[in-house]
Amino acid sequence: MNSNKPLFTVLLVKITVGLVCSLISAHQAIADQPRVDQPLPSWNESATKTAIIDFVRRVTEQDSPDFIPVDQRIATFDNDGTLWSEQPAYFQAFFIIDRVRTLAAQHPQWSTQEPFASAIKGDFKAIASSGHQGLLELTMATHAGMTTEQFDQIVKDWIGVAKHPQTGLRFTEMVYQPMLELLAYLNANGFKTFIVSGGGIDFMRPWAEQVYGIPPERVIGSSIKTKYELRSGQPVLVRVAEMNFVNDKAGKPVAIHHHIGRRPVMAFGNSDGDLEMLQWTSDQECPSLAVIIHHTDAEREFAYDRQSPVGRLDQALDIAAQKGWMVVDMKSDWNRIYPRPSND
Repeated sequence: MNSNKPLFTVLLVKITVGLVCSLISAHQAIADQPRVDQPLPSWNESATKTAIIDFVRRVTEQDSPDFIPVDQRIATFDNDGTLWSEQPAYFQAFFIIDRVRTLAAQHPQWSTQEPFASAIKGDFKAIASSGHQGLLELTMATHAGMTTEQFDQIVKDWIGVAKHPQTGLRFTEMVYQPMLELLAYLNANGFKTFIVSGGGIDFMRPWAEQVYGIPPERVIGSSIKTKYELRSGQPVLVRVAEMNFVNDKAGKPVAIHHHIGRRPVMAFGNSDGDLEMLQWTSDQECPSLAVIIHHTDAEREFAYDRQSPVGRLDQALDIAAQKGWMVVDMKSDWNRIYPRPSND
């Protein structure tokens, strides 16, 4: 018996140390989480933060005259410029350019054929000058002709490594930390959160759940047509080079109706492309909150609004002042921009 005492002592010490380490780790993990009574830590203590928290409190408290049942708590979010950055071009445009370069060897004529030649060079101004038709050509050449599963994997492979040319960050690292906190806060209070974006629905779905916590069935975007086929006896959906639906401007309320079947009580956007969604949300009898994210921070992100060719905010900014919509000033309302502290 005595010969086993040293071994027993060693085991006891190891177990004790392990338990202590586990308790320390658990305590640290808890400490790293925002306190329930202190939500939205990356939002400065301002009238904006107070108004958001007050709205959520009013519509979720059972005895409140503004109470909204759980099944009606719908919140919609634009993606580009609202949940992640969008300058100097929409991030899906970088994906398109990379796809053109990848496929260029199979299409030698692209080296002299516009808008493909400009895409290969990364000349955004020349691409923009090609207009809607040029952008449509690039999109169809890079987004169609494969199955939905193949496109899904292409997007996953790209989003996992592609980096922004100015910041050097992966595009999914350029999501807004304050908005991630807001999504989590709303989910914790019984809201269903949806992405309603002009971006491609199949471009966003492969990564939205991992990055935002929003599952693919709650992602609404522009789409191209698909068709059902049997290939080698296996059923597949094939992406066809033809637009199905453009989810922008007046298309957003229509898409919300088709996909969700309820009006949102909260809507978040950043540009004139979100105007109709904000109007659709705010103009109803039940309590609602329409919010514009205003890009005012040139040092930590980008500053732009009325004159920007990307994410232009002009008419919606004027109507926000008339209607009393909330306008989030990124520079003064957010104490950090991206999840990685080193970028702030």
